Amino acid sequence: MGEPAGIGPEIILRCWQLRQQQSLPAFFILGSHKILVKTARILGLNIPMKQISSPAETNKIFKNSLPVFDMGNADFELGKPSKNTADMVINAIKMAVTMIYKGEVAGLVTAPIQKSILYDAGFSFPGHTEYLAELCKENGGKFTSPVMMLMSKELRVVPLTIHMALSQVPKSITPDLIRDTCLKINQSLQQDFGIINPKIAVAGLNPHAGEDGTMGDEEERIIRPTLNQLRNDGLDITGPLPADTMFHDTARSQYDAALCMYHDQALIPLKTLDFDGGVNVTIGLPIVRTSPDHGTALVIAGKNRANPQSMINALKSAQQIYQNRLQWSTSHV
Repeated sequence: MGEPAGIGPEIILRCWQLRQQQSLPAFFILGSHKILVKTARILGLNIPMKQISSPAETNKIFKNSLPVFDMGNADFELGKPSKNTADMVINAIKMAVTMIYKGEVAGLVTAPIQKSILYDAGFSFPGHTEYLAELCKENGGKFTSPVMMLMSKELRVVPLTIHMALSQVPKSITPDLIRDTCLKINQSLQQDFGIINPKIAVAGLNPHAGEDGTMGDEEERIIRPTLNQLRNDGLDITGPLPADTMFHDTARSQYDAALCMYHDQALIPLKTLDFDGGVNVTIGLPIVRTSPDHGTALVIAGKNRANPQSMINALKSAQQIYQNRLQWSTSHV
């Protein structure tokens, strides 16, 4: 359910309303039944809900009621996050991973969380993704550093470095990080998206991809040699490319995913192409996890203004990735 005071509950409720029109997979909510009912009432939404005690009940009631696996009640106010709900949010994420490892559900779609509130409650991870990696490890999964892929119908992008100051980016770009990320992108394009021979484009860090070292040497010193090694290992990879010419229509038709050197280099083109419909896919995890490509949007919570399209796409993407992984595992036994 994510942060109860944000737009997570609203977009979930609207997804259930649009379940038939959008051909959505069956889903249930890990969160608070009381909060969802109160949110629906505030928004004027007439949505029947039913508490469930196991995921197995979902398919039986999904057509007529929104299934809710109740994680406890807490006071909340739309637009005003409170530490009162932090334990419920954290425990819901943990329970979701446990259910996946028990084989009860196919994957996880997370609504946005308000990390500042969770930190006040003792949450020690930078966000959902790092916590999910640790939970997978605790459940016996192979520990791996997860990678954030943002996608829409027109584009898939991966930021090599994510939430850090721009001044910290150059020293964070290493051959090992580039290599590990490219290998995960390549594997994900195969197993998650069914692309047999993936093509990856890699952006340079500097303007004009450094222009032969005259505008910075990271391309010639770090990026290009690493990409040459990856090409020798069999990856179909191009770059380093000038970022300002990578995202027009013709350029995008030449690759399946783009690796960018920093956060905005990746997210600006994606959000320009599809601001409302982008999806965050966590690659490199042993479980299927997607989420909307937006935050809690506290300023519009409870005002009937939240667009559910990104959550709709996240649900569809999770279903498709799960099915692709099944097919991939069957064909690569």
